[in-house]
Amino acid sequence: MRKLPLILLLAGIFMTVAPVVPAAFAQTAGSTVGPSAGDKFLAAGVAFGLAAFGAGYGVGQSGAAAIAAVTEKSEVRTTALIFVVLAEAIAIYGFAIAILILGQPTV
Repeated sequence: MRKLPLILLLAGIFMTVAPVVPAAFAQTAGSTVGPSAGDKFLAAGVAFGLAAFGAGYGVGQSGAAAIAAVTEKSEVRTTALIFVVLAEAIAIYGFAIAILILGQPTV
């Protein structure tokens, strides 16, 4: 039940930011107007920030569970480490998306 406020907070942030991010990349047919530099920085920051937040939350949850599992049974050390690494990979994906967004040409 404690996770419900966090989910509602994230949903509110997403609903606030979601209309802004696609507008940064909207183009009409035949138009040469592209995203401005400020829009790109905003979109890249949102992409990486939310990915880093999700990775931090995932590493915190899976890391605590991994420590508890290794304390009880030391044979599961490698398996527990895999789950922590998978959660950390989310931040790497967010970084890659931010780099792709910043690589878009501005007009």
